[in-house]
Amino acid sequence: MSKISNMIDVLNSDVCFQTTDNKRFRLRAAAIIIEDGCVLFATNNSENYYYSIGGAIELGETAEDAVKREVLEETGVPYEVDRLAFVQENFFKRDDGMLKGLDCHEITFYFLMKSRGSKQLNSHSKTLNNTIDETMEWLEIDKLSQYQAYPMFFREKLNNLKPYVEHIVTHQ
Repeated sequence: MSKISNMIDVLNSDVCFQTTDNKRFRLRAAAIIIEDGCVLFATNNSENYYYSIGGAIELGETAEDAVKREVLEETGVPYEVDRLAFVQENFFKRDDGMLKGLDCHEITFYFLMKSRGSKQLNSHSKTLNNTIDETMEWLEIDKLSQYQAYPMFFREKLNNLKPYVEHIVTHQ
Protein backbone atom coordinates (compact mmCIF):
# COMPACT_ATOMS: atom_id res chain seq x y z
CA MET A 1 0.00 0.00 0.00
CA SER A 2 1.24 3.48 -0.86
CA LYS A 3 1.93 6.04 1.80
CA ILE A 4 1.02 9.67 1.30
CA SER A 5 4.11 11.71 0.70
CA ASN A 6 5.26 14.67 2.72
CA MET A 7 5.20 16.52 -0.61
CA ILE A 8 1.61 17.66 -0.06
CA ASP A 9 1.42 21.43 -0.27
CA VAL A 10 0.25 22.42 3.19
CA LEU A 11 -0.07 26.08 2.14
CA ASN A 12 -3.32 25.42 0.32
CA SER A 13 -6.36 23.27 0.87
CA ASP A 14 -6.63 21.68 -2.59
CA VAL A 15 -8.05 18.17 -2.74
CA CYS A 16 -4.82 16.73 -4.14
CA PHE A 17 -2.19 14.38 -2.79
CA GLN A 18 0.84 12.44 -3.92
CA THR A 19 2.06 9.11 -2.61
CA THR A 20 5.64 8.12 -1.92
CA ASP A 21 5.59 5.84 -4.98
CA ASN A 22 4.86 8.70 -7.43
CA LYS A 23 1.09 8.37 -7.67
CA ARG A 24 -0.94 11.57 -7.69
CA PHE A 25 -4.66 12.14 -7.12
CA ARG A 26 -6.50 15.38 -7.78
CA LEU A 27 -10.16 16.41 -7.57
CA ARG A 28 -10.89 19.15 -10.09
CA ALA A 29 -13.69 21.41 -11.30
CA ALA A 30 -13.50 22.69 -14.88
CA ALA A 31 -15.49 24.92 -17.18
CA ILE A 32 -16.79 24.48 -20.68
CA ILE A 33 -17.07 28.04 -21.97
CA ILE A 34 -18.46 28.23 -25.48
CA GLU A 35 -18.83 31.45 -27.46
CA ASP A 36 -19.44 31.76 -31.20
CA GLY A 37 -18.50 28.15 -32.05
CA CYS A 38 -15.30 28.27 -29.99
CA VAL A 39 -14.38 26.79 -26.62
CA LEU A 40 -12.00 28.47 -24.20
CA PHE A 41 -8.78 26.68 -23.28
CA ALA A 42 -5.69 27.67 -21.32
CA THR A 43 -2.02 27.06 -22.00
CA ASN A 44 1.19 28.20 -20.35
CA ASN A 45 4.81 28.82 -21.21
CA SER A 46 6.02 25.56 -19.63
CA GLU A 47 3.66 23.12 -21.43
CA ASN A 48 3.13 22.26 -25.11
CA TYR A 49 -0.62 21.62 -24.98
CA TYR A 50 -3.98 23.24 -24.17
CA TYR A 51 -6.05 22.35 -21.11
CA SER A 52 -9.51 23.12 -19.79
CA ILE A 53 -10.19 26.16 -17.65
CA GLY A 54 -10.42 25.13 -14.01
CA GLY A 55 -8.45 23.76 -11.13
CA ALA A 56 -8.43 21.88 -7.87
CA ILE A 57 -11.45 21.84 -5.62
CA GLU A 58 -10.57 23.05 -2.14
CA LEU A 59 -11.50 21.11 1.00
CA GLY A 60 -15.00 22.12 2.07
CA GLU A 61 -15.78 23.73 -1.31
CA THR A 62 -18.48 22.49 -3.67
CA ALA A 63 -17.47 21.64 -7.23
CA GLU A 64 -19.80 24.38 -8.53
CA ASP A 65 -18.26 27.01 -6.25
CA ALA A 66 -14.79 25.82 -7.28
CA VAL A 67 -15.49 26.20 -11.00
CA LYS A 68 -16.90 29.71 -10.54
CA ARG A 69 -13.83 30.70 -8.48
CA GLU A 70 -11.39 29.18 -10.98
CA VAL A 71 -13.11 30.77 -14.00
CA LEU A 72 -13.02 34.20 -12.36
CA GLU A 73 -9.34 33.75 -11.39
CA GLU A 74 -8.31 32.59 -14.87
CA THR A 75 -10.50 34.76 -17.11
CA GLY A 76 -11.28 37.78 -14.96
CA VAL A 77 -14.96 37.29 -15.86
CA PRO A 78 -17.70 36.06 -13.47
CA TYR A 79 -19.35 33.41 -15.66
CA GLU A 80 -22.48 31.67 -14.35
CA VAL A 81 -22.95 27.90 -14.31
CA ASP A 82 -25.56 26.47 -16.66
CA ARG A 83 -25.26 22.81 -15.62
CA LEU A 84 -22.96 19.88 -14.94
CA ALA A 85 -22.18 18.21 -18.29
CA PHE A 86 -19.47 15.58 -17.65
CA VAL A 87 -17.72 13.73 -14.86
CA GLN A 88 -14.38 12.36 -16.05
CA GLU A 89 -12.14 9.84 -14.36
CA ASN A 90 -8.79 10.32 -16.04
CA PHE A 91 -5.75 8.08 -15.59
CA PHE A 92 -2.55 9.30 -17.21
CA LYS A 93 1.22 9.37 -16.98
CA ARG A 94 3.28 12.31 -18.13
CA ASP A 95 6.73 12.06 -19.70
CA ASP A 96 7.40 15.80 -19.49
CA GLY A 97 6.35 19.01 -17.81
CA MET A 98 5.33 19.61 -14.21
CA LEU A 99 3.92 16.10 -13.73
CA LYS A 100 6.84 14.20 -15.26
CA GLY A 101 7.10 10.65 -13.97
CA LEU A 102 3.84 10.66 -12.04
CA ASP A 103 1.00 8.16 -12.40
CA CYS A 104 -1.97 10.50 -12.19
CA HIS A 105 -5.58 9.84 -11.29
CA GLU A 106 -7.82 12.84 -11.66
CA ILE A 107 -11.58 13.20 -11.25
CA THR A 108 -13.01 16.30 -12.92
CA PHE A 109 -16.48 17.80 -12.85
CA TYR A 110 -17.02 19.68 -16.15
CA PHE A 111 -19.60 22.44 -15.93
CA LEU A 112 -21.16 24.07 -18.98
CA MET A 113 -21.11 27.81 -18.34
CA LYS A 114 -23.81 30.23 -19.55
CA SER A 115 -22.85 32.10 -22.70
CA ARG A 116 -22.19 35.82 -22.33
CA GLY A 117 -22.29 36.49 -26.08
CA SER A 118 -18.73 37.82 -25.99
CA LYS A 119 -15.23 36.39 -26.16
CA GLN A 120 -13.78 39.36 -24.30
CA LEU A 121 -11.84 38.36 -21.19
CA ASN A 122 -9.96 40.24 -18.51
CA SER A 123 -7.26 37.62 -18.01
CA HIS A 124 -3.95 38.16 -16.27
CA SER A 125 -3.66 34.60 -15.03
CA LYS A 126 -0.51 33.07 -13.56
CA THR A 127 0.03 29.52 -12.33
CA LEU A 128 2.36 27.85 -9.86
CA ASN A 129 2.93 30.53 -7.26
CA ASN A 130 2.67 33.27 -9.92
CA THR A 131 5.81 32.11 -11.75
CA ILE A 132 4.42 30.66 -15.00
CA ASP A 133 2.45 32.79 -17.46
CA GLU A 134 -0.89 31.32 -18.43
CA THR A 135 -2.86 32.48 -21.45
CA MET A 136 -6.44 31.89 -22.55
CA GLU A 137 -7.19 30.90 -26.15
CA TRP A 138 -10.45 30.37 -28.00
CA LEU A 139 -10.25 27.22 -30.16
CA GLU A 140 -12.85 26.42 -32.82
CA ILE A 141 -14.83 23.38 -31.71
CA ASP A 142 -14.87 21.99 -35.26
CA LYS A 143 -11.05 22.14 -35.39
CA LEU A 144 -10.16 20.71 -31.95
CA SER A 145 -8.62 17.61 -33.58
CA GLN A 146 -5.88 19.89 -34.95
CA TYR A 147 -4.67 20.73 -31.45
CA GLN A 148 -3.15 18.87 -28.55
CA ALA A 149 -6.01 19.90 -26.26
CA TYR A 150 -7.22 18.13 -23.13
CA PRO A 151 -9.66 16.68 -22.44
CA MET A 152 -9.59 14.99 -25.80
CA PHE A 153 -13.22 13.86 -25.52
CA PHE A 154 -14.25 17.49 -26.18
CA ARG A 155 -13.46 16.80 -29.85
CA GLU A 156 -16.51 14.58 -30.25
CA LYS A 157 -18.74 15.56 -27.34
CA LEU A 158 -18.99 19.35 -27.62
CA ASN A 159 -20.81 19.28 -30.95
CA ASN A 160 -23.46 17.01 -29.48
CA LEU A 161 -23.96 17.90 -25.81
CA LYS A 162 -26.46 15.61 -24.12
CA PRO A 163 -29.14 17.00 -21.78
CA TYR A 164 -27.82 14.74 -19.02
CA VAL A 165 -24.50 14.26 -17.23
CA GLU A 166 -22.13 11.89 -19.03
CA HIS A 167 -19.59 9.80 -17.12
CA ILE A 168 -16.32 9.37 -19.02
CA VAL A 169 -13.33 7.20 -18.10
CA THR A 170 -10.07 7.79 -19.97
CA HIS A 171 -6.62 6.25 -19.91
CA GLN A 172 -4.17 8.57 -21.66
